[in-house]
Amino acid sequence: MDLAHVCFFIWILAILTFYQHPINVNARYHYHKKQQKTKGSPFIDEAPAPAPALVPSTSADPPSIPSDPYPTDPGDTSDCIFDVTAYGAVGDGSSDDTAAFREAWKAACSVESATILVPSDNIFTITSTIFSGPCKPGLVLQVNGVLMPPKGPDCWPKADSRKQWLVFYRLDDMKLTGNGTIEGNGHEWWELPCKPHRGPKGSSLPGPCESPAMIRFFMSSNIVVSGLRVQNSPQFHMKFDGCEGVLIEELSISTPKLSPNTDGIHIENTKSVGIYNSMISNGDDCISIGPGCSNVDINGVTCGPSHGISIGSLGVHNSQACVSNITVRNAVIRESDNGVRIKTWQGGTGSVSGISFENIQMENVRNCIIVDQYYCLSKECLNQTSAVYVTDIRYKNIKGTYDVRNPPIHFACSDTVACTNITMAEVELLPQEGELVDDPFCWNAYGIEETLSIPPIGCLQEGMPQAITETSQYSC
Repeated sequence: MDLAHVCFFIWILAILTFYQHPINVNARYHYHKKQQKTKGSPFIDEAPAPAPALVPSTSADPPSIPSDPYPTDPGDTSDCIFDVTAYGAVGDGSSDDTAAFREAWKAACSVESATILVPSDNIFTITSTIFSGPCKPGLVLQVNGVLMPPKGPDCWPKADSRKQWLVFYRLDDMKLTGNGTIEGNGHEWWELPCKPHRGPKGSSLPGPCESPAMIRFFMSSNIVVSGLRVQNSPQFHMKFDGCEGVLIEELSISTPKLSPNTDGIHIENTKSVGIYNSMISNGDDCISIGPGCSNVDINGVTCGPSHGISIGSLGVHNSQACVSNITVRNAVIRESDNGVRIKTWQGGTGSVSGISFENIQMENVRNCIIVDQYYCLSKECLNQTSAVYVTDIRYKNIKGTYDVRNPPIHFACSDTVACTNITMAEVELLPQEGELVDDPFCWNAYGIEETLSIPPIGCLQEGMPQAITETSQYSC
């Protein structure tokens, strides 16, 4: 090959190299930019791969709430992960990490799809704190370690509220999740002399008796709580007040049977709630539904020992209470003082309607099915004519065993405001011990048996009461 041909070949090669280089640069830059803009991803942004063939695929429309909230490397830091240890949290079980949590929350709140990481293998102590919004959507608080308050009332800072510990306020599209534990350190609170003790020689003494609820969501929407172990709360484990759009799933809530007032999940003035596939054992109601609740679906919950699943109490201090469209299905209730319960105070107004209890297994439960419109915490409650109106209640496929200390079915309705449209189908309840089958109790209760119940409910009146009280005060 002569010199002219060699020069021509080098010139062609230089041109090809020049045009190829900016294409590779642009491709790498485009990939890096796209990763930064991806919304809803719980993973830490990584440096781009040197070759396009190594670029991982990304979803075109990732969900607003991450389906997998756990990061690949909790020790990393990025614009999306806010590890509380990077803000000074020690996590040794004794240091006060409150300031670090507040700083991490403040930083993450302003970033869309941010994750606040509470790493595993650490025990973090924080005092009573309100985590306020509004924040950017998609915020995740991921608890993989242990999170707990100070140990008992003597260690509780005097300046802090004794009514609540962790409060989440004015949030939208937020998730509390993880594979860790939220520990309430409730033992010393339960032993305050003013607490009701349910032992055979139990007693209570007068005195200040405020104990903090463990976790409270207030005036928030589109909330998810999942995967956590929540235990030993001084009082209620979780409260939802003034919320809409709540999903609770795969929780484990546990407290000793004799711990007072330790409801598992309490909701009030809250709409559109799903509670799924969770296990709850405690010293009070597994789930309690207060006034102002509607469109609540409870499915796959195992409950007990406890006080069962309750609607109420409602109508206290002559107040109005409205509860509607509540479904409890595919549940197991065991070793509990109550099964499925509706409880109201005398003197209230409003209504409980559109309630369905279906496919529920009872195991040695007192008061398997109960409506109590004479609920009272002392012997000083006076008889009153007004009452919350209970109507359209359906019990289907309720089976199992009951504790013989109480009849398995108890309908104690108001003297003046009868319970109406009660439907019983496939109800079979047998004594846990012995052969005696107690007769159900009914008072001013109207409804039908679609199938023969065990025990037979001969006391349930058919049709409607002859005289129906003016219902305007009971409309909601």
